[in-house]
Amino acid sequence: MSQRARVLLQPGYVLHRRPYRDSSLLLDVFTPEFGRVGLVARGARQAKSRSQAVLQSFNPLLVSWSGSGELANLNAVESVAAHWLTGPALLSGLYLNELLVRLLHRFDPHPQLYANYETALAALVDATPDQAGVALEPVLRIFEKQLMAELGYGLVLDHEADTGLPVEAGRIYAYHLGEGPVRWPDEAAVTADTLLIRGASLLALAREELADAGSLREAKRLMRFVLSAQLGERPLASRRLFTRHPQREPH
Repeated sequence: MSQRARVLLQPGYVLHRRPYRDSSLLLDVFTPEFGRVGLVARGARQAKSRSQAVLQSFNPLLVSWSGSGELANLNAVESVAAHWLTGPALLSGLYLNELLVRLLHRFDPHPQLYANYETALAALVDATPDQAGVALEPVLRIFEKQLMAELGYGLVLDHEADTGLPVEAGRIYAYHLGEGPVRWPDEAAVTADTLLIRGASLLALAREELADAGSLREAKRLMRFVLSAQLGERPLASRRLFTRHPQREPH
């Protein structure tokens, strides 16, 4: 956004915020029309400021801003609703937010991904604390798949990469980054960089119907394998939170 712009009442969610100077906040906000935008909320940390309580992650907002370059000035913000996440749902939401901050470029709109994010948040909000993260896993796996597709790295899941033949539920496949699944010969040696996965799990992820524990477990391994190529060596901070609460880990 090189030219000075003024945007009014754009829907958005705060992905991340941090203190800025004496009394302000730096925000990463996800919007449908402008993608991930960087905003300065001036004076938001002052005692009398009402915006600090509003500028919370997972709450649907209407934001107005003006400016140019990488950072614009937040002019106004309205809360559309108040969503509260706790326990595994909260950690899962932080994980989704960190993925978006790490992988989305500034001012690159993804309206479909924004809709997918809202769907995922709604599932997290509806989750009950006694689910211990288990019921949240399909939500995370499906969103990861949708995110990769939006970034231009959509996964091949329903046909073989080398032959084009349909994936068969009863076969074992080796998944190759950037290509997809190929049939795995029974006599082949498994190497450290080989990810083996059942055809049934590939098809379940393709349908976005991860109902059984085996498919969930293998989909998790596959998505970590694929995401690691995009995230690089720097670990996700949200995963460190899960290591402190391993009983809550859904991803």
